[in-house]
Amino acid sequence: MTTNDARIRTTHIGSLPRPPELLDLLEARQEGEDIDATEWGETVADATRDVVERQAEVGLDVANNGEQSRVSFNWYVADRLSGIDGKREQELWADLQEFPDYAAETFKTDVIDLSMHPVVTGPVEYTGHDEAEAELDAFRDALAAADADFEETFVTSASPSVVTATHVNDHYDSYEDFLFGVAEAMAEEYELVAETGMTLQIDAPELLTVGHTAAYADAPLDEVKAATRLHVEALNEALSNVPAEQVRLHTCWGSYEGPHHLDTELVEMLPEIYEADITGLSVEQANPRHQHEYRAFAEQPLPDGWTLIPGVVDVKTNIIDHPETIADRLERVADAVDASTPIVAAPDCGFGTQAGLGMVDPEIAWAKLEALVEGADIAAERLS
Repeated sequence: MTTNDARIRTTHIGSLPRPPELLDLLEARQEGEDIDATEWGETVADATRDVVERQAEVGLDVANNGEQSRVSFNWYVADRLSGIDGKREQELWADLQEFPDYAAETFKTDVIDLSMHPVVTGPVEYTGHDEAEAELDAFRDALAAADADFEETFVTSASPSVVTATHVNDHYDSYEDFLFGVAEAMAEEYELVAETGMTLQIDAPELLTVGHTAAYADAPLDEVKAATRLHVEALNEALSNVPAEQVRLHTCWGSYEGPHHLDTELVEMLPEIYEADITGLSVEQANPRHQHEYRAFAEQPLPDGWTLIPGVVDVKTNIIDHPETIADRLERVADAVDASTPIVAAPDCGFGTQAGLGMVDPEIAWAKLEALVEGADIAAERLS
């Protein structure tokens, strides 16, 4: 993942703001309209090149394509998996159900309806090779065109269990069959990314959000942990042909501004997450509900050889985190982990996890990333 030295490297968590013309095309695609293939390809290429250049200008060390062509971090798989047909309304998070007026007013997007989940009606198989290759080609072209010298690049991919958590199963006889069927399919995407030599980032918020889903909101902690163990088992099966040194994992309590009072405690969930076959872990630390949980890394130390990627910039408000505040967050985390543990600074989550649902103004998002780089430099100086 990275090496440990006097610098604190910087990255982000995948999705970055999309331009209006691309959002228009994504909306049209979601509504089933025919899109001109040339216009689509050129618009995606332009947007990808722009976000790569902006990452270089900001000074990030580890960059990606900003997920420009994806409608969301999880539902993009509808373009890459067979067996998905139609949508069905589902309940929102359990914490939001206690505040329905807020939820109805806040979770609106012109591109996708977050209450309508895709339905799996047949066997899930990976059919997205062409789509994935096109995305990778656009990223490689953007990197070649940009005046950038990133230390690493990464590509995001949805975990098997975030797919099963956000798709309705109308085909498989059991949840386990559904989960491991998706794992077998998504393994093809993971291996495709790994073959490029880039770092694979698995997006797996459900490893922590399982506690406030409707199915588990009232469940005892042991059941919540058992669900996470099952999800990690499926992920490991999907990663069986990918070197752990090439994999980092992002998990969180859901990238939305909500009450979050039903969130699981990090210290309870880390031992389950540590069973994943990865070497980099990204976890929220700027979220006001969880800023105290840097202590969890002292109580539950990271496995040897892992890199910690703490979220030290909030992605849910338009307040630009002060670089000194970012440095404080990094310093707390650094004090909690073993001195040999590499730390890479990042935001809590993506800035555009769902296309059209922008909690942070695009230009403010870039300003937050500039503050991240400055805060990492301050923290490195303090810790040296």
